[in-house]
Amino acid sequence: MKGRVPGDALVVNIEVTSTTVQRGGIIDLGGRACRVRDLFQLPQGAKQLIFESGKLLTIHTWTRLAVLRTLRGR
Repeated sequence: MKGRVPGDALVVNIEVTSTTVQRGGIIDLGGRACRVRDLFQLPQGAKQLIFESGKLLTIHTWTRLAVLRTLRGR
């Protein structure tokens, strides 16, 4: 999925892992859009995500998530 948002930014839907997840990504969890506020590296390649709501999610190296990411225009 691709779409435009104000300010000439492009929104894309991508698949991420614990290696590629970034702050600011929007993850759909149970029908709720959750923005990643912060993340911490854990042993064996896992990461703990902290959402703007304060909720936590731990993902492992085999976890695959669909994320909306905003790409700035050129």
